[in-house]
Amino acid sequence: MKLTQKQIDQLWGEGGPYSEVKLITETRILDDRVSRIFIVVEVNINPLTYEIISKNLKQFEDYPMIVQLIEHAEDRGQNFGFVSMAFSGEYRDESVMKAAEEAVGYAKKTIIKMHQFVIDLLDLKKPDVHGPYGQHTSS
Repeated sequence: MKLTQKQIDQLWGEGGPYSEVKLITETRILDDRVSRIFIVVEVNINPLTYEIISKNLKQFEDYPMIVQLIEHAEDRGQNFGFVSMAFSGEYRDESVMKAAEEAVGYAKKTIIKMHQFVIDLLDLKKPDVHGPYGQHTSS
């Protein structure tokens, strides 16, 4: 499939899908002191991947994380994409970090599964070690 320039831009990744999983320390300050600290795992999905997965969501019924990320994502525009929270917990001890790191791993696997669907659907070839994604060309 030949992508338009707009679609390429919506992938964020030079012709291939690029998204982000973020592990965030959120410090809440009340008056003159730190009141609480939260650990958050946030996912930024590029706009074209979000659009394609949304249109094909029935194919992912057996993958609840994909369904949850898509259904709860907030559109923050081209620069930030669709943002969804994969985990949030108040930091009281190291157990919350362990849970957050597990959520990061699961979120990464989930995004990769979504990207693979987009790559296959759009017939994008995988990048070589030294170059960006590109489209298959008929030779």
